[in-house]
Amino acid sequence: MTAGLEIGTRVVQDAPRSRRIPTKYLLASGVAGLVLLSLLRIVTGANDIDSGGIISAALIGAVPIGLAGLGGLWSERAGVVNIGLEGMMVLGTWGAAWAGIKWGPWMGLVGGIVAGLVGAAIHALATIGFGVDHIVSGVALNVIAPGATSYLASRTFTGLQGGGPTQSPPLKQLPRFSVPGIEDPLTDLERKQWFLLSDVAGILRGLLTNLSVVTIIAILLVVATWWILWRTPFGLRLRSCGESPVAAETLGVNVYLYKVYGVLASGALAGLAGAFLAQVAANAYREGQTGGRGYIGLAAMIFGNWRPGGLAGGSLLFGYTDAARLRNAGSNIHALILLAAVLLVVIGLWQLLRRRRVVQGVIALVVGVGALLMYLLTDQVSSELAATTPYVVTLLVMALASQRLRMPAADGKIYRRGEGQ
Repeated sequence: MTAGLEIGTRVVQDAPRSRRIPTKYLLASGVAGLVLLSLLRIVTGANDIDSGGIISAALIGAVPIGLAGLGGLWSERAGVVNIGLEGMMVLGTWGAAWAGIKWGPWMGLVGGIVAGLVGAAIHALATIGFGVDHIVSGVALNVIAPGATSYLASRTFTGLQGGGPTQSPPLKQLPRFSVPGIEDPLTDLERKQWFLLSDVAGILRGLLTNLSVVTIIAILLVVATWWILWRTPFGLRLRSCGESPVAAETLGVNVYLYKVYGVLASGALAGLAGAFLAQVAANAYREGQTGGRGYIGLAAMIFGNWRPGGLAGGSLLFGYTDAARLRNAGSNIHALILLAAVLLVVIGLWQLLRRRRVVQGVIALVVGVGALLMYLLTDQVSSELAATTPYVVTLLVMALASQRLRMPAADGKIYRRGEGQ
């Protein structure tokens, strides 16, 4: 008994420190970020960078990315890499439009989810059933899905009023909600352009008014995912399949079944992301409307360290940069280049002086100084360069965050029952 206690104590002592950031630091970072945005607005004159309009657009951009990333989280926590999120989203766009036209907007959401589930079932059968490499299966799904939806769209939307082989007729709107009595006061305060107060008013107006019901559902799904995966026996079993399926099997967990659960949940969420694009963001199915958001959702999941909270933050970041390029791109992106330059210089100095990492520090400083020169030597950013902003931000964030990430230990590994015997 004593030896057992000693072993248990040693295991606890040797356990790695938690990577979670304390709440007080998160709050301090949020306040600092708000002050930086307000200063940036005043210095650059880009009054739209934290307006209610851009925050609302950022939410619209963040929801499909976040739902896709949440789907990837379920799958990869169960040990199955899901590169096929993009293909499942593509299927969801067509399924939502088709079902929405036939049975109304609420059934459109169901149609998107079901279409995503079809893609997930194919991925699960290939990877879990036949042992196909997870990356190969996901890439194949991403290649097949656009062709399949193109064929289905040409058969279902051609001949309908407002429809054609590459797009559907306009879809009926889902309900939208606003907190009553706050829109007019917040709008008035935002227009005064006072330091910090007007910025807070603009952000609150974007977050609390004219919200789609799917946005509210997406927020609830983030909370539900955290609770299910980290606070229930079901979630513990599913996560154990992604960490050590052999150990889970010895404890009586049906590893195959839980992996299937994870992949199917992934497909349902990715299909819902596609439904959001078709029914909320665009109000119609259009060929190619996912625009690589499935891949960005995967990047948001990795940036969030395979956790719902970090994933939501990454999705908001990518959604915001996408909104910035769509609204007054020349001035917004030009202002954000100055912000990026300052942050990169600070990170570079911190890496050199505190972490003693010469290579990383020098690279950050060089890129930061280059961004500062670009800001000083130009007045606006061209539309071609602005269009690359979400993808540049994705690469930059992943490069800076790569040193603190830890994927599930058995993620992507082919598993066969009885391997531990």
